[in-house]
Amino acid sequence: MIYSDATASSHDEAELMEIELELGAHNYKPIDVVLSKGEGVWVWDSDGKRYLDCLSAYSAVNQGHCHPKIREALIEQSGKLTLTSRAFRNDQLALFYQEICALTNTSKVLPINSGAEAVESAIKAVRKWGYEVKGVPDGQAEIIVCRNNFHGRTLSIVSFSTDPTARRNFGPFVPGFKVIPFGDAEALDAAITPNTVGFLVEPIQGEAGVIIPPDGYLRAVREICSRHNVMLILDEIQTGLGRTGKLLAEEHEGIEADLTLVGKALSGGFYPISAVLSNSEVLGVLRPGEHGSTFGGNPLACAVARTAVRVLIEEGMIENAERMGAYFVERLKDIRNNLIREVRGRGLMVAVEFEPEAGGARAYCEALKNEGVLCKDTHVNTIRFAPPLVINRDDIDWAFERIAPILARSSPTT
Repeated sequence: MIYSDATASSHDEAELMEIELELGAHNYKPIDVVLSKGEGVWVWDSDGKRYLDCLSAYSAVNQGHCHPKIREALIEQSGKLTLTSRAFRNDQLALFYQEICALTNTSKVLPINSGAEAVESAIKAVRKWGYEVKGVPDGQAEIIVCRNNFHGRTLSIVSFSTDPTARRNFGPFVPGFKVIPFGDAEALDAAITPNTVGFLVEPIQGEAGVIIPPDGYLRAVREICSRHNVMLILDEIQTGLGRTGKLLAEEHEGIEADLTLVGKALSGGFYPISAVLSNSEVLGVLRPGEHGSTFGGNPLACAVARTAVRVLIEEGMIENAERMGAYFVERLKDIRNNLIREVRGRGLMVAVEFEPEAGGARAYCEALKNEGVLCKDTHVNTIRFAPPLVINRDDIDWAFERIAPILARSSPTT
């Protein structure tokens, strides 16, 4: 193998994109900008142009890019101890458990690395609970999910996806899942059988285009799951940790899930870490050797996560998300364009959906990129705006000097 001693700065953007296209798998279609620096809500490309980040790495950098306190924790811990595996104990794991449990009213935690791994772990644990506690016949456990869900891209997860792109030519698929409409509590009640062990749902469907269920939906599914002895699993990997203006989106309806999945912003974008937050009844079924990960619960991840969560609370980011999200939506609703079907959002999880006649949202995103605002299209006709939770009113006003003229156009190229 030939190694290059050239730095990124010795290549222009076109060269770097060409190398990506030649050598990388084409499983993403990014907006054509090559980023090299980030601070707070801002990122810079390799030519030094500044952009307002309105995606936050799909909500992984809620705390803003390169938050100094999280970076300090990363550097300090990396000089002490990074990895032991769970074959041995480390001095950060217990403290992470203690702090995340106190904050979220949780009694048991399973630390893991990625959002998809958290979902897979929850599926395994709930199935095992179904067999050993609920008494479901072996191999018959069912988990109910929602249409247009997004919980990751592992084989088990795409087995219950309704997105043709996620499923095409990846079968055979994992059985044991039943799909119902999102936001329909009666459909959940009707779908439950004696073999149903869990209901896995996003409080707000993010990848589907920030789809917010009807008021009272989460309260209704909480009651239904309790009545049928079914575990309610809330995937808060995107909605959690302040994104919607609450620590967890479940708080908007005053409920508690049986299992809550968190990730992404759990490290503030510095390091992969996720967790299943649950109780002894469910996570207590896991015994030594039945589930694990070399990196899960490592001291570096735990030290970073402890600080990432602390700054969310201490620096008022969650309350800021609620205030700035309301202002962001208000500004978007002032834009006049008959091709805008709907503006919707909760906290700083915001979407603009266009009519199909607009020709898709990606061209609008590309036009916004040229003006210094980075956002991302989803499900063809929708733009998602999800800036870091440290955004302020002046930042939003700066963005709207660029957003408003573009979104008001009948075509982004005119």
